[in-house]
Amino acid sequence: MTKFDHRVNLPQIFRDNNLSILPDSRGTYVIGCFDTYQAVKSDTSLQRFEFPFPSSIETIDYTDLYSEVSALLCAYNAGILADVIGENVQLTVFGRMSTSQFPYQVKSTLSNNLYAVRVDNAQCEIDGGFEGETKFAIIEAKNYTADDFLIRQLYYPYRLWRKKTSKEVIPIFMSYSNDVFDFFVYKFSDDLCYNSIELVAQRSYQIAPENIELADIGAVFDSIQIRSEEQLAPFPQADKFRRVIDLLGLLYEKDLSQSEITQNYQFNTRQTRTDIIQIMQNAKLNLGTSATIPRRAQTVSAWIDWILSLSRGYLDYSRS
Repeated sequence: MTKFDHRVNLPQIFRDNNLSILPDSRGTYVIGCFDTYQAVKSDTSLQRFEFPFPSSIETIDYTDLYSEVSALLCAYNAGILADVIGENVQLTVFGRMSTSQFPYQVKSTLSNNLYAVRVDNAQCEIDGGFEGETKFAIIEAKNYTADDFLIRQLYYPYRLWRKKTSKEVIPIFMSYSNDVFDFFVYKFSDDLCYNSIELVAQRSYQIAPENIELADIGAVFDSIQIRSEEQLAPFPQADKFRRVIDLLGLLYEKDLSQSEITQNYQFNTRQTRTDIIQIMQNAKLNLGTSATIPRRAQTVSAWIDWILSLSRGYLDYSRS
């Protein structure tokens, strides 16, 4: 009931009143105007590194990664994590553990005030702890695109392992979406401050990607046979097509109800160029009021951009 991985997952009464919730022991919590989430802003201009997958490994199918654990293990065994961390690493810890005791301060969402919190053996969980010669990385992984994450998921394990190892502890957020691994490497500049998290680096990887050219996209487009739809057919409302891919991946793993999707993943119950608007108006789509069409046109534009972005030639052109 208190696992709100993203700001959008917070109950409406929390969002309306700028509230958040943090565990301070095993079974007790503090509620207040706490600034608990870190925005994730992906730099799409970064080079995407390509890695081969070891031919000796048969028990991981890198084309079929539909869970956070499988994505993380794949990145580890392909050598991607070693590249991110900067040295060879071994998987040493994962799962639930007790935080031990420590104090910290967290910023208010309404002012510059800091609230004091003391943690006494609360529960925390990490998806993977990877140890090298001089570094220990703790990783929070998601198998979908995320706009933010709950800082606590890195901060509590960070405070725990800072006391248990003499090595540098590196907090990392990883997302796996659309066959791309995105890593966001952070640091806490002040161990006693929950909000002192700072982005140090971002790196993107893909395993043995299949090259798609603009001609391939054009060939698929030319092969489409258009059929008329019923007037009541629903119209897509997700501007980020990667979210659609993410949702299909989640549903591939198991069936989910609408409430489970919106409560446990970063999907909202309703997610929102001029030529597109004109085409849609002429098509007499059953979209309600005319004010709705520009929002739906934004979705169409975003989906077209995603399709074209699959082409390496288009990606190189957009970066130039």
